[in-house]
Amino acid sequence: MFRTIKAKFIIGFFVIFVLSFLVLTQTVKETIWSNNQKVVTSDLVDLKKNSIVYVRQAFLINHYKSNELYFSDMATDMVNDLTHSTGSNVSVYSVDGELLASSDETAFLAKSDDDLKEALNGNTAYHITYNRSKAEALFSYPVVIDGTKVGILRFSKDFSLLYKQSGEIVDFIFYIALAIFAIAYLFSYILSRNITIPLTKLTEASSEIKKGNLDVDINFQRKDEIGQLAINFNEMIYRIKDQISTIERDRDQLKELNEQEKRFYDNITHELKTPLTSILGYAEMIKEKGESDQKFFDKGMNHIIEESRRLHNLVLKLLEISRSSSINQKFDRVDVGGILKDVCESMSFRAERYKRRIRYDVEENLFVYGQADRLRQLFINLLDNAIKYSFANSEINVEAKTVEEKIHFIFKNPSPPFEDVQYSKLFQPHYSANETVAEKGSMGLGLSIVKAIVEEHKGTIKIFYEENQTIVVMEINRLGEEEPS
Repeated sequence: MFRTIKAKFIIGFFVIFVLSFLVLTQTVKETIWSNNQKVVTSDLVDLKKNSIVYVRQAFLINHYKSNELYFSDMATDMVNDLTHSTGSNVSVYSVDGELLASSDETAFLAKSDDDLKEALNGNTAYHITYNRSKAEALFSYPVVIDGTKVGILRFSKDFSLLYKQSGEIVDFIFYIALAIFAIAYLFSYILSRNITIPLTKLTEASSEIKKGNLDVDINFQRKDEIGQLAINFNEMIYRIKDQISTIERDRDQLKELNEQEKRFYDNITHELKTPLTSILGYAEMIKEKGESDQKFFDKGMNHIIEESRRLHNLVLKLLEISRSSSINQKFDRVDVGGILKDVCESMSFRAERYKRRIRYDVEENLFVYGQADRLRQLFINLLDNAIKYSFANSEINVEAKTVEEKIHFIFKNPSPPFEDVQYSKLFQPHYSANETVAEKGSMGLGLSIVKAIVEEHKGTIKIFYEENQTIVVMEINRLGEEEPS
């Protein structure tokens, strides 16, 4: 019936407070009225005791043959004396219920006579009547002298003050209880709002998230459990957004890698197919013509040799990039500075062919724990890459020096800049930053091979662009004079 927590709180608190209020006021009222009856009963019992003493004393003083007759004769005196002594209206009746005397007949007329009937039957009884703000008790009992009922005494006693005070107490308690319950209900309503409003906002936020909108923020300036719930909710949204961003980023990277891999294998297929097709064509033509055309024969054989070498280099590079890192390879103490100098000198001829120059500055006694052949290949690939991507008529600078316990290798070559994102991808085996300047037969494997060799030697490498130059910086641990253990 009630779908919201707020409605359940409001209706529930209202029902609880109304029922509690009604039960409390009714209980107080019943308790006070019960106490009033006890007070009335106690007063009437005392009234009966005092009046009986008076009647018995009167009968002891005067001895009549007929007590009933004497009771009738002294009725007027009893009324006057008892009215004065008790402060109540008094009526005297015969044993047949005949009124003998009364202090005020109007006080007994037009009122219930149930008490009188009970007295005629030999019982003591009283009846309380209420008339607006007035409360009056009619009290009757049979007068018995020496075991004989001689008449009936009836009293009309006013208890208006008692019941007025009781009514005022009941009213006071009623209004106090009503005020307390109203304040309690108001406090409960505020408390329920304090609880339900944040829950409502959290519900709305979760509905937005369900729809796919993660740009929601719950901010409650409170330090209780609901405040912590809001913090956890925001943290959850942040983590979800972060995970989604990671997934989207990984998805884009995978998509890009798949595209690069496809291009890479397309290039491999083309690069392998081209020399094979050329070799096969010349071989078939040489087989047909034989050695009849020496000039064609020499040309064909030279072409077959050249294409075979290119094919051999392609296969070697593919094997190099796919082989596992330093498995079954022996590491020794290596003069890496000497290897670098030798490579720089040997690569100078290739640089001249591309109209570049190599200048190197290498410290002496640069030793590392590694593989000479792999380090040589590392330097060749770096210089080869620098030569291919440098500006024409530019100078390639190579430096090797000791910094603390490491050897720093720095390769600088003037070149056009790449996009920032490309520098983080240059070491990927399927990535080519600038295909327009790549050599025929080059598939962008050089830097990926370089990274693998550096990692084999527990080193680091990074590439960046600064002051119109592409800069490669490597670090490899330097080896002291003693042999490694």
